[in-house]
Amino acid sequence: MQEVGFSYLSELNEKQRQAVEHIHGPVMVIAGPGSGKTRVLTYRIAHLINSGIAPWNILTLTFTNKAAREMKERIEKVVGQRANRMWAGTFHSIFARILRVEAHLIGYPNDFTIYDTDDSKSLIREITKTLGLDPKVYNNGAVRSRISGAKSNLITPKLYAENDDLMSLDRMNRRPMTYKIYEKYAARCKRAGAMDFDDLLLQMFRLLYENPNDVRTKYQMQFQYLLVDEFQDTNFLQFEILKLLTEYEGSQQNICIVGDDAQSIYSFRGATIENILQFENSYMNVATYKLEQNYRSTQSIVEAANSLIKFNKNQIQKKIWTDRLDGDKIKLIKVMTDSEEGRRVADGILEQKNRYHLANKEIAILYRTNGQSRIFEEWLRKYNIAYRIYGGTSFYQRKEVKDCIAYMRLTINPKDDEALKRVINYPRRGIGKTTIEQLIQIADDNNVSIWDCLTTIQFNGRAKQKLGKFVQLIQAMQQHAQAENAYKAALFIVRQSGIIDLLKADNSIEGKGRVENVTSLLDGIQEFVEDDEIVADEAIPVDKSMASFLQTISLMTDQDENKDNIDTVTMMSVHAAKGLEYKSVFVVGLEENLFPSFMALSSPDQIDEERRLFYVAITRAEQYLTLSYANSRYQYGNMRFNDPSRFLEELPESSMDNTVLKKSPSAGFGEPKIIGNFARKPAKAPVLQIDPSTFVATAMNKIKEGDNVLHLKFGKGEVLSIDERFVASIRFEQLNANAEKRIMLQYAKLQVLD
Repeated sequence: MQEVGFSYLSELNEKQRQAVEHIHGPVMVIAGPGSGKTRVLTYRIAHLINSGIAPWNILTLTFTNKAAREMKERIEKVVGQRANRMWAGTFHSIFARILRVEAHLIGYPNDFTIYDTDDSKSLIREITKTLGLDPKVYNNGAVRSRISGAKSNLITPKLYAENDDLMSLDRMNRRPMTYKIYEKYAARCKRAGAMDFDDLLLQMFRLLYENPNDVRTKYQMQFQYLLVDEFQDTNFLQFEILKLLTEYEGSQQNICIVGDDAQSIYSFRGATIENILQFENSYMNVATYKLEQNYRSTQSIVEAANSLIKFNKNQIQKKIWTDRLDGDKIKLIKVMTDSEEGRRVADGILEQKNRYHLANKEIAILYRTNGQSRIFEEWLRKYNIAYRIYGGTSFYQRKEVKDCIAYMRLTINPKDDEALKRVINYPRRGIGKTTIEQLIQIADDNNVSIWDCLTTIQFNGRAKQKLGKFVQLIQAMQQHAQAENAYKAALFIVRQSGIIDLLKADNSIEGKGRVENVTSLLDGIQEFVEDDEIVADEAIPVDKSMASFLQTISLMTDQDENKDNIDTVTMMSVHAAKGLEYKSVFVVGLEENLFPSFMALSSPDQIDEERRLFYVAITRAEQYLTLSYANSRYQYGNMRFNDPSRFLEELPESSMDNTVLKKSPSAGFGEPKIIGNFARKPAKAPVLQIDPSTFVATAMNKIKEGDNVLHLKFGKGEVLSIDERFVASIRFEQLNANAEKRIMLQYAKLQVLD
């Protein structure tokens, strides 16, 4: 008979209820995707309170304030206002709250300042300058990332300097003085009474470790029941703090962790999967409950996820299942180019909206890197489908992209004051704020552009030389833009401006992402230049200039959508998608060197994490899952030809609606081999395996009617006719038999076949 006040237990399945009702001792809840993890965590806390545990003796740690807030609201519905007296929040917010009371015990004022990322970078930049080090080599983003990693592993400046591995790696990266910057950074923070985000963890550990008989005991008695959400995302330092709070004489070790090792995807932030894999070795008599019923996804999606994750060696074994037998099988889009991938995905979204009556907000596009969003943004705009970038800004609104475009705008129109103000001292060239303000004032007083001031007014002192160099730089860019096509001009601008060198100096994850965005912009310009197809029968010559490109994207950068319109297709990286769900999900760019990332190919452990990332991606889908890859895409200014991702071959044939996938026994690590519809084409039809380095375009005047030709994008074809404007009509084998492409030979890259 159900006890009065415990009716919420009836909402749980058997495994969920067991995890909720097991109050004492260490508990590990392995929660598969869509298995009701939040409900279990919420009801477990409510059950603790209803069982007589004081709310203030319960500490719940999450990874987002939103999760903590929503959890409290849900608990309040079960136990009432008592929920407000429990401790729930992120690791950083809870520890900051404690340090506000206790910081004086470790030499900090209780009203210490918290430095954000910009504060930290600014201080590192100042220290680097004081030490006389090259700021391009000792990039503040890369150094900050190095310091953060050290703190997350309990490595102080002194220990850092004594660690041969760390010092050796710094020497290899030409930053042997990183330890000295770390030492001074820590001292300056202490002197300023400031902690950065990593310090909130490190100083909390110090507080507990250095004060075992008073402060540590105080909080051990305070927090008698600990619950940790998303435990697979914790780092070494976070787990060490939890151990200090739970490991003491007479402790019942009432710690409950909830997570899923198969969704551990944040190693680049310092998270270690070993925390959850080794949890049973860290505590005695751990009770483990596996939540294996998936309430979110259909059978085909769950079956694919199970098949995929089996290929990872180190994992907690479980088999996710669902009773949702409805829904389509997984669709696969195989295309020649990344641009075609964007179009086909947009087509697929339109089809689902019409056939299944899906709203935009029920659809998501997931990609491995943020730079991939550009193509999908462009096609969704063409189809008038509203979208939003989740966890980031629109591609053309990202700072590094806007910086590059500002240089391009200024090159084409030097009177563009907004573009000029944006780049005149970026990258830094010693043109100070005062000088810029004087220029703006002079321009306003004389009703002319700032560029007019720069080219007509004689300046004195150091400003004359620095402003003169800037003018010369823009004039050199103008000459290239007038003489070259948009891609060659853009490449010159990005290199000569110094932007790409500045971004490459930042080896942090964020820094690498910014470089990817700039290269993606260049790839888009290269595609613009090499798009040699003529629409319909238009006779107007194609303009491949920088001005033409800027005119093209100006329509894409106008933010004229209704900001209040929440019915939008969501686009985001897979990392940002964790914890979310959509009725329909498109996972794009499933190619070797992209997903999995080329940076992971040298390490089996990193390949496993990439596989977990794909596992997270496909389990975001409730009913419809579409996967896509392109045989070729522009990367770093060149057309690259790609193999489909090894992860595709790990999906079961029974889950796919249009593809037979089998694992080849001979496929080894780093050498994926795909059978069935993914089979590589035989030598007699090498259309998809064209090597750009050996492809030799035939001169325009050497191409004639009846020639068999090869095109990098469309493959093998026959020239049907050439008109007086040198526009060729070509029928390509791989396209529809009756379809013809009209191509301007002036811009085409065609190789005549013998």
